[in-house]
Amino acid sequence: MPITLKNVIKQYTPQSTLTLNIPNFSVNDGEHLALVGRSGSGKSTLLNLIAGILTPTSGMIDLNGTDIAKLSEAKRDLFRAENIGYVFQTFNLIQSLTACENVLLAMSFAKKVQQPKARAKELLQLVGLGEKAHLKPRELSVGEQQRVAIARAIANEPRIILADEPTANLDEQNADTVLNLLLELASKENRILLLVTHERDVAARLPRTLELKSINHA
Repeated sequence: MPITLKNVIKQYTPQSTLTLNIPNFSVNDGEHLALVGRSGSGKSTLLNLIAGILTPTSGMIDLNGTDIAKLSEAKRDLFRAENIGYVFQTFNLIQSLTACENVLLAMSFAKKVQQPKARAKELLQLVGLGEKAHLKPRELSVGEQQRVAIARAIANEPRIILADEPTANLDEQNADTVLNLLLELASKENRILLLVTHERDVAARLPRTLELKSINHA
């Protein structure tokens, strides 16, 4: 599911400066790419546009022939649930739910999986948390919480994985574990992995690296 952006502008209010001005940007199917930029440079905004969480002020965001900017909010939500896995810097787990229930919740939005409970347990086993599926986020370490978030992100077998500073809150050992896991899971199913970071050593782990400022003319 290739990603193509053309003449994408994001401006939060008519009076504000442009956050993004991207004439042309693309990611090929199965490609693993790191975008590097300082804090506040628009990295998260770009991922949120690609995920359909935000809409551009103008321009086209094409995911495998679908211009998601033209979809209604409800259709964007469904498209995201079915096709995009999102790994957040702050994990965004539901604190009142167990690890297994957090993964199951993601599946409930797309309704693609035939046996969701079995799939959730399988995914948590895959990320090394099979024995902790019954625990709530507060009972897990930060590294374990991020691994739950990764299991949740791939629950609906997405073609695209977006990762927003996925190692920023982790120590070196956990960061390495999470990066290895993301790369392994993306490679296994020939998924796109688009990771944004301010850490150059993290970006260097991916086959292709771009400076955000090289594509953003804002």
